[in-house]
Amino acid sequence: MKVIRVVAIALTIGIGMSSAAMADGFKDCTKLDKASWKPASEAEAKAKALGYEVRRSKIEGSCYEVYGVKEGKTFELFYSPEDLSLKKTVAK
Repeated sequence: MKVIRVVAIALTIGIGMSSAAMADGFKDCTKLDKASWKPASEAEAKAKALGYEVRRSKIEGSCYEVYGVKEGKTFELFYSPEDLSLKKTVAK
C-alpha cells in the first residue's frame, strides 16, 4: 500500500510539473469580446515591422500569439487584440 501511495504521489507531481512547463504563462491581454478584436494579420504585420520572420500565429487565451524568428532565434510574441500592443516576448 505504501508503494502505491508513493507512486500515485510521484505521478501527480510529474503531471503537474509537465503541465506547468507546457504553459506559456501569458494568456490575459484584453477583456474585450472577440467581435471587437483587431485582425490577427495586423499583429503579424507588427512583428514583421520589428524584424521578425513570422512563422504562424494563433489565439492563446485573450492574446494573439505570434511565432517568429529573428537572428536565428525563435520567439513567441504576445499581442493584445484590443490595441495590438506587445505584452510579452518569450525566447524559445
